Amino acid sequence: MTKPNPQDLLDRLIRAAKTAGADTADGLLVESISANVSYRLGKLEDVERAESADLGLRVFVGQRVAFVSSTDFSREAMDALPARAVAMARLAPEDKFAGLAPRELLAKTIPNLDLDDATEPSAEILIDRARAAEAAALAVSGVTNSEGGGASFSRSAVSLATSDGFYGHYAGTSHGIGVAVLAGEGMNMQMDHDSASARHGVDLDSADVIGKRAGERAVARLNPRKIKSQAVPIVYDRRASNGLVGHFAAAISGASIARGVSFLKDRLGQKVFASGVNIIDDPHRPRGLRSKPFDGEGVANMRRALIEGGTLTTWLLDSASARQLGLRSTGHAARGTGGPPSPAPTNLYMEAGKQTPEELIAGIESGFYVTELMGMGVNGVTGDYSRGASGFWIENGKLAYPVAEVTIAGNLKDMFLHLTPANDLVFRHATNAPTVRVEGMTVAGA
Repeated sequence: MTKPNPQDLLDRLIRAAKTAGADTADGLLVESISANVSYRLGKLEDVERAESADLGLRVFVGQRVAFVSSTDFSREAMDALPARAVAMARLAPEDKFAGLAPRELLAKTIPNLDLDDATEPSAEILIDRARAAEAAALAVSGVTNSEGGGASFSRSAVSLATSDGFYGHYAGTSHGIGVAVLAGEGMNMQMDHDSASARHGVDLDSADVIGKRAGERAVARLNPRKIKSQAVPIVYDRRASNGLVGHFAAAISGASIARGVSFLKDRLGQKVFASGVNIIDDPHRPRGLRSKPFDGEGVANMRRALIEGGTLTTWLLDSASARQLGLRSTGHAARGTGGPPSPAPTNLYMEAGKQTPEELIAGIESGFYVTELMGMGVNGVTGDYSRGASGFWIENGKLAYPVAEVTIAGNLKDMFLHLTPANDLVFRHATNAPTVRVEGMTVAGA
């Protein structure tokens, strides 16, 4: 059966839901294709391609809400969906914060963010990318084995309609390459990796560069030492520093603030970071990996400085959390087809500072340069932070030798206030940060 036009399909479902007794409703359709290949030790291991379409219908009966989703687009399934959703809503408990986004906040225009690459790579191109990434990594002297190289492509199309008359649609693509390899022999083996992703193939790092970086990182980790427990400055490599920005975003989620379970719940309008720090969320970044022209409820979104000169300026809010806090949505609703929206950042980044990474390190007599973090030892209520880490020991302002099997600890409230960013910001992920230096943390070693 040929699937109807997305707008026609969603409008028909919303009208049927209102006929069945819903006061308001919205519908979300997500259509996607994906292709993945994996290549290990010179042999093709897997080639996959998948296509899917998922539909979600949300209905409100008074202050009661229900969600239904379907991957069956037959006429019979679509005809049954609205009545089933309304029947479920009538049995649901009341939620005084439930409802569609306020009509006046809905997006009036849909900006073109250049997210969709019209050229889809063939399976042969993906295989070449995976093969080249692994070959470049294996060519690095000291690399002895491989976990494999991979390449991927995906395209998704999102359509959202509401009973208030909003309809929005956008599509985006993603190209990816990654490889992981091992260096050394026997009990002295170390693994590392590298990867890259981009909306358009022309923006993707070359497979050779990705593979070489992965191999060199693995070799650099050989013969790690253990260190004694001590308090020292810690420098986070760009691969690790974006995690700090992610912890900050989680702490200012409206859902956490409304429940009172964030260590930043009372800090709006106050200094949270050092004065030179700015953190931006920009859903309209051209070709951004999390760019979108409107949020998951159809609310108009925009670039916002979440931290400006070290000061916390806003929460991340969807409509429900905004109502709980007596505020307006900031356009940060994210959602799938089977459940309610929740606040989430888009293209999130810490702006670059003025010093080079070498200058940040130069003044450190003894310290730790972190390249990888393990575990999730972060308490969102208190800000307590404790994570496994590996990287390189700093002596007299230089990277001296690799270090493994240590734990770094502190409290995010103090860490944020004593953080200095370097000038090497690069946009490689959905959340990005430059190299950063944090004073006064504890390293627990042997």
